[in-house]
Amino acid sequence: MMSLLDAVIGKQNADMVAQLAQSVGIDQNDVRNIISQLLPAVSKGIKSNASNSEGLQGLLNALQTGHHERYLEHPEALKEEAAKEEGNAILSHIFGSKEVSRNVAAHAAQETGTDTGIVKRLLPLVAAAVMGTLSKQASGKTVSASPAEAERFERADDSSIGNMITSFLDADKDGDVTDDLLNLAKKFF
Repeated sequence: MMSLLDAVIGKQNADMVAQLAQSVGIDQNDVRNIISQLLPAVSKGIKSNASNSEGLQGLLNALQTGHHERYLEHPEALKEEAAKEEGNAILSHIFGSKEVSRNVAAHAAQETGTDTGIVKRLLPLVAAAVMGTLSKQASGKTVSASPAEAERFERADDSSIGNMITSFLDADKDGDVTDDLLNLAKKFF
């Protein structure tokens, strides 16, 4: 199964990365670097939020009803104000406060040498794209999901769907997704 980083910025989403770069006026490689810095915090927030039944149910509802895949299938939707608003709502759920979002953006800006304002503009769009990636994975539409995995998802209860999402985020299957994403992020530097 592909990693979250590969799923978000891989070749299959080149148009989305190009759209993000265009929306903030920076190079596509810079966008990939910023995303690689943002993903550990976003994935940790999603995992933390999904660690209780209420948070997991909220995530599952968002994945099932949010139509987030549109940001991957039609990247031009990222230009719409609705994408920013939706991304900010996602960040509010996974981080709990704007202060945490600001700190995540500041850290990514420092690590990449990018203006904090640019990273702050990208963060909600990246959150929307991550939810699109997870939604696509959960619905069995990604190239890495076999027909059997897709069929299991359709029959699955909430706990097994949550396990599938955690499994998707945890590439080395050690129960912690942060180390996986940090190791992948190092490949871009």
